[in-house]
Amino acid sequence: MENTQGKESNPIIRDKEEEDCHDNPLALLPKEKGWTGLDLYLYQGFWCPSMHIQGVMSFQQHFKAQDTNLILATMPKSGTTWLKALTFAIANRHRYTNTVSQHPLLTSNPHELIPFHKINLSANKDSHQGGRILNLSNFQSSIFSTHMPYHSLPNSIKISNCHIVYLCRNPYDSFVSAWHFLSKPRPESIEPLSCNDAFDMYCRVSSVLGPSGTMYWDTGRRA
Repeated sequence: MENTQGKESNPIIRDKEEEDCHDNPLALLPKEKGWTGLDLYLYQGFWCPSMHIQGVMSFQQHFKAQDTNLILATMPKSGTTWLKALTFAIANRHRYTNTVSQHPLLTSNPHELIPFHKINLSANKDSHQGGRILNLSNFQSSIFSTHMPYHSLPNSIKISNCHIVYLCRNPYDSFVSAWHFLSKPRPESIEPLSCNDAFDMYCRVSSVLGPSGTMYWDTGRRA
């Protein structure tokens, strides 16, 4: 049986554990395996891949919303790409009236034209300068998207006059689309994920993400 009394009374061990938790905020978060075999962490009530949590934190801490911002909020595999393409086309309809052949949507992916909130920060090795998180307060894009639930958005978005467009999709269609999409990057060394197991995982994740749609809806009705 492990001697926990000596462990708790030893300040060196205790300080080391606290330091590890401070350096690695994921250490205290619940986790489970996602469809692709990567770990998902329960952060602020929603499941998030470890590679994106740093970007989410930076977004929450440093982003300063402007009244002209437009936020596209969706759950994964619910029509995000279509919504981005339609929004970009509508928002820029006066800029490309006579240059249809040069329209950015013909040569660029909608995800490049309207970036996600994390702005690829977590995947960019140069985004940390001197060990500090890159400040996002001067980010110039007026339209961006997010999969985050409403309660985890930066407070500056909630108190500003910016607009949020929330798109939902039939849960069955969303599940089937996600199952096909996320089965592709699943390593061959891991057994294929059955439809039943995938559905069980989807329901567990959706039970956490589900209220986010209600939050966006209720908040919109109160506005």
